[in-house]
Amino acid sequence: MNRSQTHPLEKLLESRIVILDGAMGTTIRTYGATEADVRGQRFRDSKKDLLNNGDLFSLTRPEMIGDIHRRFLEAGVDIIETNTFGATTIAQSEFFVEDPRERGGRKDPEFYQRVIEDSGLNELAWEINEQSARQCREWAERVGTATGCERFVAGALGPLTVSLSNSPDAEDPGFRVVTFDQVKAAYALAVRALIAGGVDVLMVETIFDTLNGKAALVAIREVFEERGKELPVMISAAVGRGGETMISAQTVEAFWTAVRHAKPLAVGLNCSLGPEPMAPFLRELAEKADVAISCYPNAGLPNPLAETGFDLGPEEMARFLRGFAEEGLLNLAGGCCGNTPEHIAAIAKALEGVAPRRIPKLEGSPTLNAESAFRMGHPVSSGIGHPEDVNPADVDGGAE
Repeated sequence: MNRSQTHPLEKLLESRIVILDGAMGTTIRTYGATEADVRGQRFRDSKKDLLNNGDLFSLTRPEMIGDIHRRFLEAGVDIIETNTFGATTIAQSEFFVEDPRERGGRKDPEFYQRVIEDSGLNELAWEINEQSARQCREWAERVGTATGCERFVAGALGPLTVSLSNSPDAEDPGFRVVTFDQVKAAYALAVRALIAGGVDVLMVETIFDTLNGKAALVAIREVFEERGKELPVMISAAVGRGGETMISAQTVEAFWTAVRHAKPLAVGLNCSLGPEPMAPFLRELAEKADVAISCYPNAGLPNPLAETGFDLGPEEMARFLRGFAEEGLLNLAGGCCGNTPEHIAAIAKALEGVAPRRIPKLEGSPTLNAESAFRMGHPVSSGIGHPEDVNPADVDGGAE
């Protein structure tokens, strides 16, 4: 596997805190985009509402998405994410496939197998991922050349609309609507397309269910083995008030133990309930992990009366993130839901000159391959589940 050379991002992380971008979905809303805008001519006859399918804007309003990337880059970010938070066959099926429950049926592995094999969904997922990566690449190089500061593109892999850990049927706790292999296949297609589009790093983010995240990591490993070449990988979880991943309910330490085998460039926390409730769990992760730590919280809690839909403005977010940095917790920092380019500009300015967290060298690094590590402690064979209330449109990692 070709990772003999040190990646430029690794060198950058040694010198300073690296700045991540903010919320694509929040920023899209500031443009006043409509249902007609997201549909364009191509999707004008779609039977379902598409406005919450923010990933589609990369195809129907690429100039708007490019402008958002430009604004984040000019705000001072080092890494911009592709607009692909829900750009998998499974997530896109929510917008383009009839829900069998509307006719008295149910979603189950047979349903999702048809989704995975649907040529139209496969082509759409590939196109969104590849084109979004190319759009990011263009703007990263354009702004990087103009400023003389290299910028990087992260391929965003969101949490899906299905869970591998839980059953949606209270009377049948063993029921799962989708299999591990189906989830892995959906992620693998997205990974191949993101790489084809030219990303520098892959980001498995907003992990509600660690088992979903592990399926993404196995998919990434298999694609790397196909290519004979690796890219850096970043991993980020969303946690609740108790510090557990929201569906699989693993503690921060258990989460890190579960994904450590992937040997990521960075691990971190994002989304969640805002920076203040995230603080104790960020401290715990920074203490346990022997890799770079990332943090990009929501701008507080949702607030329909606020301009961005969230409580905290740019200066407040900057104050929280600077506090984390001064505490020695951060190697990468940015914002999730509610964070506009103005938020990121304030965060970048606040972190100027603050030393990055020193990455500890811990003993006992794992050597298991991804498939073996996945199977340890997880009863997975034919597949795992889907809480009905998880929707990528509700999370602003890139496409709410």
